[in-house]
Amino acid sequence: MNPRLTLTSSVVGAVIVALDGTVLTVAQPTLQRDLGASLAQVQWTSTGYLIAVASLLVFAGRLGDRYGHHRVFGVGMLGFGAASAGIAVAPGAGCVIGLRVVQGVFGALLQPATLGMLRAAFPPDRLRTPIAVRTAAIGVAAAAGPVVGGALVAGPGWRVVFLLNVVPTVVFGVLALTVRGPRQASPVRLDLPGALLLGVALACLVHALVGLPGWGWTAATAMLTGAAFVRHERRAASPLLPPDVLGSAAVGSALGMLVAASAALSGTLFVATFLLQDTLGLDPVQSALRSLPLALLMVLAAPGCAVLLRRAGARRTTVAAMTVLALGILLLSRASATVPLCAAFALVGAGFGTVMVAATHVVVREATVESAGAAGGLQQTAMNIGPVLGVAAATALMGPDGARELPLVVLAALALAGAAPGRALPGRPGPTIDDHGRSADRAGVPAGR
Repeated sequence: MNPRLTLTSSVVGAVIVALDGTVLTVAQPTLQRDLGASLAQVQWTSTGYLIAVASLLVFAGRLGDRYGHHRVFGVGMLGFGAASAGIAVAPGAGCVIGLRVVQGVFGALLQPATLGMLRAAFPPDRLRTPIAVRTAAIGVAAAAGPVVGGALVAGPGWRVVFLLNVVPTVVFGVLALTVRGPRQASPVRLDLPGALLLGVALACLVHALVGLPGWGWTAATAMLTGAAFVRHERRAASPLLPPDVLGSAAVGSALGMLVAASAALSGTLFVATFLLQDTLGLDPVQSALRSLPLALLMVLAAPGCAVLLRRAGARRTTVAAMTVLALGILLLSRASATVPLCAAFALVGAGFGTVMVAATHVVVREATVESAGAAGGLQQTAMNIGPVLGVAAATALMGPDGARELPLVVLAALALAGAAPGRALPGRPGPTIDDHGRSADRAGVPAGR
């Protein structure tokens, strides 16, 4: 696939998933009233999706390694769009929940492929800018989601929210399936037992973190199946997680930073909602205006991070960015006036946007083309587990009185702790780019059709 078309497809796929999640949050109250759904059913429209996505991301990435990322991306886009269309005409809450789970399955297929396609289309030393563009687009979607969702819900209704996905998913899904990708000399073998064990472990972990009834049993199941997965991977001839990905200290550190950063961000936003509306008495529009610098700085930080990576290296960039993220959260814990609040949100957005680009760049760049899907699946898993962990921690720390200082201080400490793994990331690049002996990967990159 042509590199420009690959980048466009990757951006569209990532934006559709990000936009879908943000606009659904706005639409949930209206959805509940129109369908006569209970609060638990509304919660499951999000939880069912999260469980499906988290449990399948790594296996979906491995499918891309075997059958081609553009094919898996195309199937994921078409399925995601079909499920969205089904939700738009769903007669009841149960149907919406079931289709959201289906949507999660196809979302798991397309998300790792958006990174796998980039790794296959761009040489390692040219990945910074495509990843920065993709991250900036996600930031724009996060900022536009509440506005678009609010306008649609107030106008044509919540069902139109899901129709937004249909046209772009069909166009780019069909386009991806019609493109012929490079043939693999030795396709990777699929580790089905490992995929099952990891899927159960992650699904149970998400269930436990969300705090649904029976979370104790699912937490224990997550620990047991996680241990069984580790034991299986050590003995498997073709493990689900390739040794070049799992054995890389840089990849492991980058994933840890992504979990910490996304947990800190999501937990902070959860607390900030109550801070702005309950403590400070602002309405939703006023709250959105004060938090707008977060999305704006996240968008601006993405291209800036590409420059920082080239000049300072991933190690210094990520450590500094995690520190900025922590400072922003600490400032938010004490801010009440408009200017300090906007400054705090700006620091949070700048720190998170930079970490996301830099850590993602390390994960994708360190993987070979043959393992790019697995690496993308791990990156997406980190970005899905982190927010659930952050919101769960914030909920537990806020308590019944809705105190904000303690949870925000703890989340800032989490961000600072997340800077420690940055010491294992690559330093400042030298005059020539060392792609770790994988320059042969470039021979397999299609020139474009």
